[in-house]
Amino acid sequence: MKKIVCICGSGLGSSFLVEMNVKTVLKELGLNNIEVEHTDLGSAWPGIGDLIVCGSDLYDNLKKFGDTLALKNIMDKNELKEKMSQYLTNKGVL
Repeated sequence: MKKIVCICGSGLGSSFLVEMNVKTVLKELGLNNIEVEHTDLGSAWPGIGDLIVCGSDLYDNLKKFGDTLALKNIMDKNELKEKMSQYLTNKGVL
């Protein structure tokens, strides 16, 4: 796992918030060698990252680009940590 990309519709506020939360969760999990960035939906492409994190409203648009975690509430760090922990465990990263 090298790169996680957080994506929202415009690539500004909400994806940046999710990026900060992803970085916090990774730090809590003891993973500090994974790059995290944010962008907009229009800039997504296959292979943009090892994992895409987005709101559930964008999941159908982004799942074709790679592994995607959809968040029901992008502000909920507990949901993010639970889903990321499960994903990273399944991938053998944790």
